[in-house]
Amino acid sequence: LLLIPAWIVIARRSPATRQVLQSGWYPVILAMSISSIGGLILDMTVSDPDYEGMAVFTPVINGAGGNLVAVQASRMSTFLHYWSAPGDLPLKLTGNCLDVFCSSAVNSKSARVLVILVVPSHLFFLYIVHLMQGGHTAMTPTFIISYLCAAVLQVLILLYVASLMVPWLWRRGLDPDNFSIPYLTALGDLL
Repeated sequence: LLLIPAWIVIARRSPATRQVLQSGWYPVILAMSISSIGGLILDMTVSDPDYEGMAVFTPVINGAGGNLVAVQASRMSTFLHYWSAPGDLPLKLTGNCLDVFCSSAVNSKSARVLVILVVPSHLFFLYIVHLMQGGHTAMTPTFIISYLCAAVLQVLILLYVASLMVPWLWRRGLDPDNFSIPYLTALGDLL
């Protein structure tokens, strides 16, 4: 904490980081507020004796979904940086759910790969939780299927929102890398 002023002085010397220091706080603070709402919901849920074992799964499902959507948002942002200037979209994006997941576009292909990664990665995480005997929830087939459905649904929603948010931010001249990822990960916490 004592070094924060020194790091701010060093960061302000670079024009690129100076801009992030000035404009990057709003998305982070708003994302923290959204995540806090998710935390309040979690607190109400785990205080119920029927759901007390669920707390161990929250960081897993939120972390995995947030990381996957951050990868997609970053890929989309890199594509936009490569092909156009902020404020100018290189192609017409429809926001159609089928286009997001079922077209031959590069971003659609990567979205499909990220969705495919959800089930194996969560099965691995569930196995680790089971080995460490975390939580007080029985790993029944019903629980595992419900958990995996929730994880896939969360990632589908986040990827769809990313497909709308990244171009929307780009059209407004905002860097999606700095603005979309905090919002998307916070939305993942809330879902």
